[in-house]
Amino acid sequence: MLPHPLRKVHFIGIAGAGMSAVAKLLRDSGVGVTGSDEGVYPPVSDFLQRERIPYATPYAARNVPADVDLIVIGKNARLVPATNAEVAAAVASKKPIASFPEILAHLSQGKETIVVAGSYGKSTCAALLAHCLEFVKTDPSFFIGAIPVTPTTSAQLGKGPHFVLEGDEYPSSNTDARAKFLHYRPRHLLLTPLAHDHVNIYPTVESYLKPFEELIQLPQTITFCLDGPSSKKLHPRGAITYGLQEGDYHAANIAWGEKTRFDLMHDGNAIAKMETTQLGEHNIQNIVGVCAFLLAQKLTTPQRAVAAVAAFKGVQRRLDRKSDKTSIPIFEGFGSSREKAQSAIAAVKRHFPDRRLIVVFEPHAFSWRNREFLAWYDDAFRGADKVFVFEPAAQGADTHDQLSQQEIVARIGKSGIAAEPVPDQGALGNSLKANDAVLLLTSGNLGGLIEAIPRLAEQKFPA
Repeated sequence: MLPHPLRKVHFIGIAGAGMSAVAKLLRDSGVGVTGSDEGVYPPVSDFLQRERIPYATPYAARNVPADVDLIVIGKNARLVPATNAEVAAAVASKKPIASFPEILAHLSQGKETIVVAGSYGKSTCAALLAHCLEFVKTDPSFFIGAIPVTPTTSAQLGKGPHFVLEGDEYPSSNTDARAKFLHYRPRHLLLTPLAHDHVNIYPTVESYLKPFEELIQLPQTITFCLDGPSSKKLHPRGAITYGLQEGDYHAANIAWGEKTRFDLMHDGNAIAKMETTQLGEHNIQNIVGVCAFLLAQKLTTPQRAVAAVAAFKGVQRRLDRKSDKTSIPIFEGFGSSREKAQSAIAAVKRHFPDRRLIVVFEPHAFSWRNREFLAWYDDAFRGADKVFVFEPAAQGADTHDQLSQQEIVARIGKSGIAAEPVPDQGALGNSLKANDAVLLLTSGNLGGLIEAIPRLAEQKFPA
């Protein structure tokens, strides 16, 4: 139970995409918000600046205001009292402490909640769903765990009946092992593809699927993707199904291009001719899933769905193009798992088949750095022509058997794909060729290369 009234809240770890979005929602509801973090980088740093949400860096006990009613602490290995002075001060203050899923549960009370969950595609689906509801002027509330291009913000409190919530299976906090999405009381559930992820928390497929098994008991309606490698182990009864090529709703007659076109099929009949600028099969899958939910719930028409999808510009870090000032197409993919990496590589290769595909990869997520999952590298980069490997992140390295940069390079090379450590920026720029396409693949910040590589390409190969 959150304190009432809630006047002022402090966020420790505010620079996460989810934490910053929840801070905005609270601020917009009339609550004073402060925060703290370290290593703050775009796009969240830009979001916090644009929203004028104050935060301090680095973590320090003095950051915790004396007059706060509540402290929200993020789920991060660094955010424990033993190693973080600010968290220790928060605990010692005896002020109420909550996780951001608890705040979302509070803010969404009384709304018709639509939870978007799954292993991949959920940020894009949540953003597209919110965009489509805005398009038909229902004034939705929404929370997206990434920074979208459309809608223009990751979080909004609307006056309409619906609240779109991206739901994450990761534990809610360092003191609450429940999956985040179990807090949200979904009226409706859109479940994207399922594949084993977060292996540091869920070491087996069975343990990974367990919170999803709890989740599907909660909603009144379920829209369910058939395509994930673990999806059919969980197929809920009575669900509306979708997929790229199978399900109640699926795609047909796909014509790939800078603008990809396809028929949206329902029960064997073409009901709409869709057009999108989003790349790859997984984004066609995302579009089909969102349309399946909206059309089944009669929240839009096929014609309005066509117009909304055509206007959707996607999500930052989800295959968004980094510069229009270079002739080399450069995209950023959110590479937190093997399946996300594979889908991003396949998407860029499909749309630019005649270009040499260069991947600049940072092993940032725990799974990429864990020796137990070294075999991921045997096929994760299939389709790439060359992979530059950044130094693995050090955070949490003592919680598993950490791989070295050289071991990762060697394993990728053993799979038949050229690989080497990321060189200095000058050498990296000189390695680019006019016929390249570049994919930046990370869930971190690549040591600033996300901004530097487009600049190098602009200088060497201007548009």
